[in-house]
Amino acid sequence: MTGSPSPLHLSTAAEPTLFQQLLGAPFFNLPPSLRGLHSIRGLDTWAGEVAIERGAGLLARICARLVGMPPAMSQAPLRIQFSADTKSETWSRQFGSHRMATRLRCRKGLLVERLGPLQFRFAVHAANGSIYWNVARVRLLGLLPLPATLFGGVHCREWEQDGRYHFDVQAALPLAGPVIGYHGWLEPAGPNAG
Repeated sequence: MTGSPSPLHLSTAAEPTLFQQLLGAPFFNLPPSLRGLHSIRGLDTWAGEVAIERGAGLLARICARLVGMPPAMSQAPLRIQFSADTKSETWSRQFGSHRMATRLRCRKGLLVERLGPLQFRFAVHAANGSIYWNVARVRLLGLLPLPATLFGGVHCREWEQDGRYHFDVQAALPLAGPVIGYHGWLEPAGPNAG
């Protein structure tokens, strides 16, 4: 036998998920439903209910259509299939019969999500048992920077209520006014649930 054996590198810890990377230690103080949704590795499906309001103005309707937002609906079924690894997550949403998928990833400490021709970069933080998404940067077609102040009315809050994951997403723009607002809840439905 020549030389010394190579040391074994064993790791029992899983690589952190996207939101664990973004939030760091505060992630582990979040309520169970938020930790559960943002700890998904591989494939999983969550289901629940959503209410969606759309802006009435012409410019608001054009903006919502441009980024593929769902139509207005009340107490509609919502299913999201998550496909997650340590680098990114794909959220395949089904609002009633309307489908919308986006890919999320982390870049320089910000959450990146593309909606139609717009690439949003959100500052994500946890406080008082909730997760908040606030726009930090926006790019058109991933290249042309747009003033983030134009998108100050775009934000999201996630929290737990009655043991369920809840969310509220709002998008309003200067001149267009409210573009879309949707809120609802989700709970685990399993990767192969009907």
